[in-house]
Amino acid sequence: MRVKTSEEQPPSPATGTEASRKIAEIIDFSSEYLQGKDIPLRLSLLTFFSMGHLLIEDLPGLGKTTLAIAIARILGLSFGRIQCTSDLLPTDITGLSIYNKNTGEFEFHPGPIFNNIILVDEINRATPKTQSALLEAMGEKQATLEGKTYKLPNPFFVMATQNPVEQFGTFPLPDSQLDRFMMKIGIGYPERSAEKRILKSGSSREELFSIKPMMTKEEVVRIQEEIREKVFISDKVLEYTLDIVGATRTSKYLSAGISTRGVLALTAAAKTTAYFHGRDFVIPEDIKEIAGHTLPHRVILKEEHEQLDRWEIIQAILDQTPAPA
Repeated sequence: MRVKTSEEQPPSPATGTEASRKIAEIIDFSSEYLQGKDIPLRLSLLTFFSMGHLLIEDLPGLGKTTLAIAIARILGLSFGRIQCTSDLLPTDITGLSIYNKNTGEFEFHPGPIFNNIILVDEINRATPKTQSALLEAMGEKQATLEGKTYKLPNPFFVMATQNPVEQFGTFPLPDSQLDRFMMKIGIGYPERSAEKRILKSGSSREELFSIKPMMTKEEVVRIQEEIREKVFISDKVLEYTLDIVGATRTSKYLSAGISTRGVLALTAAAKTTAYFHGRDFVIPEDIKEIAGHTLPHRVILKEEHEQLDRWEIIQAILDQTPAPA
């Protein structure tokens, strides 16, 4: 396994197609540490460079923490982890002011949320009051404490996890919080061959901390801005996107369709998808590629159709919506 050490020279800036090639190199390099997780890795980076947040719903022990650490290390960003429990307090996330008897003043001690990449493990084990501490951070990239507003680092990326099977002692995320996650994905079990390699080589988590960053923080921010400002999406593709969204709002199976925030998330993710493919313009295939990860968790099924799969409903809408030529 190839390991890049901190003694190597810092990476040079990259722009345009060079940056998209470097992202491809990052995915290729990271795959050596994240056996069998190529798709979750790509979707995680898509969400990150789209300036969104990610919810991973899957069973424990499938490498969610390793995935988060790998992204933080390779992109040269600070990393914080929050292990959610029922007694976790909002201040355990945001931080709090502590009285300093030497100075006679209160000093603010920032919490783990003041990092670039935050892993919120088992988010649905935190109480609604604690979950709400993330709402402002995820939506506004700031935290208000004791009447004072603190800006969070840029870039800022929340990767939250939850177990879909064990529901005892959990507090389901409200729709308002779910809507703040750009994507909801799963990791799944690795293929047999990948799991065999893991068994032979053991856990690679410790090796991750010796990886040399393949980008600087400034380069990461520049690429995020380049995707947002320079990747073009035509009126035809926007109309196609609105047709898909409109179909969710009139579907006989859904009581609530995609919100405006959801449309923005879909188009932002489509721009990043195009960029990852080396293009500076969005095509309908970009919308189709990413819709299954950005839309299903945002729709609400009617009570009589709760047994249906949201992903299948979105897929049916995509199949029935004609794409522009």
